[in-house]
Amino acid sequence: MAERRATLKDVAAASGVSPSTASFVLNRAPGQTIPLVTQERVREAAERLGYVPHPLARGLREGSSRVVLLTTAGIPDGRTSSSFVAGMDAELAAADHSLVVSRAPRDGAAVARLIEAVSPRSVIDLAELIDREDRVGGAVGGAGAGRADAGRADAAPGTDPAHGLASHSLTQLRHLADRGHTNVALAFPAESSLSTFSGARQRHLLAAAGQLGLTVESVLQIGAGREGAVEALSAGWDGRDSPPTAVAAFDDRTALQVLAGFATLGVRVPDDVAVIGFDESDYGALWTPALTTVAIDARSYGARTARIALGLEVQDWAASPSVVVQRETT
Repeated sequence: MAERRATLKDVAAASGVSPSTASFVLNRAPGQTIPLVTQERVREAAERLGYVPHPLARGLREGSSRVVLLTTAGIPDGRTSSSFVAGMDAELAAADHSLVVSRAPRDGAAVARLIEAVSPRSVIDLAELIDREDRVGGAVGGAGAGRADAGRADAAPGTDPAHGLASHSLTQLRHLADRGHTNVALAFPAESSLSTFSGARQRHLLAAAGQLGLTVESVLQIGAGREGAVEALSAGWDGRDSPPTAVAAFDDRTALQVLAGFATLGVRVPDDVAVIGFDESDYGALWTPALTTVAIDARSYGARTARIALGLEVQDWAASPSVVVQRETT
């Protein structure tokens, strides 16, 4: 027969305190006035007995589990999203919390079931905040967030325009402006599943173009594959007296489609037109000419979002979270 698992009552009895006192000590409840010598006695008994609190029971005592739920529906897969998740996961693990990631929409049944099952400490909807001006990071709710009237704290990493999605878009277009381009095109994927994120990117790019004095000649919707790129580029360039001299793409995948389309049309990059990607991928450097792009320190965003979800202090940015990776297409 398996050895019986030590309970909170066992720890309390072994240390000569009540179960509630043992719970306060082991869960490090804030505001407790239990003498340090008593706290040490409780922790020593717990260690001696091999007491391990059941995660669900601990969650019920705290009013929520030590889980943060992140929904990423509408956010493209890529280096930024994966790095963001990795940064959150590492920061939460350091604070004895776990991260659950769902691709399902925040208002869907799947997320509702998750919230009911794990009672997360916070629910972070990445697409919801990205869709708000000058914001990228996490929407941080209180315990049980996601239920009706749950408390929300909108302050999150990236809500400062100097370090959010608007800033990254400005970084992308400033690179073109610094190289003398005044007439640019924007290239976006046509797929509707990315409409939330692509809509935010388009708003920020148009605002950045206005700030930099650039003319946005056209906004291209790039269909699937090389054929979709050729069709969109032909429509954007044919018959124009002064076609764009540069293309700023939604992401690296879209930029690579643009490069493939230009190659098919016999347009030389960067001699005839410059191209810059966004959200550095592993593939941009493999194309000839190699793709210039924007790299984002999304891991730091993830870590900062996790700290806000836990109510911990977040330091000011030490450096810009987005930089241009200069290669051959600009």
